[in-house]
Amino acid sequence: MSTELIKTRAIYSGTGRRKCSVAQVRLVPGSGNLIINGIPGESYLQFSPNYLRVSYAPLQVLGLLNQYDIHVNARGGGLTGQADAIRLGVARALCSINPENRNALKSEGYLTRDPRVKERKKYGLKKARKAPQFSKR
Repeated sequence: MSTELIKTRAIYSGTGRRKCSVAQVRLVPGSGNLIINGIPGESYLQFSPNYLRVSYAPLQVLGLLNQYDIHVNARGGGLTGQADAIRLGVARALCSINPENRNALKSEGYLTRDPRVKERKKYGLKKARKAPQFSKR
């Protein structure tokens, strides 16, 4: 019976939220690939440079851009909310790698959850704040 050498790779995880979006992020040592829901990140985020820049921002700040692969399970909301949720999840995962990363990420604002969510519609109104058109007669 042969013994196989199993290499254990460190996997760091973090959860990010924004609006209705939730992103469960896993950082694996690799070459800088972004995989979202099993699809390459560029095509999932519709090749938008803004969404890609936001998603990679915490790695860019620490200079770790090509050292970790990002595997994401994202659900809910739209692409903007998911991209921001990915950013928060990556930042939290980087803090679990090395606690010294926290200061650099905190000063950039990447560890703060954006609390803004859609306001609910009120009865008697057309939307959350838009009133029906006033008619004098």
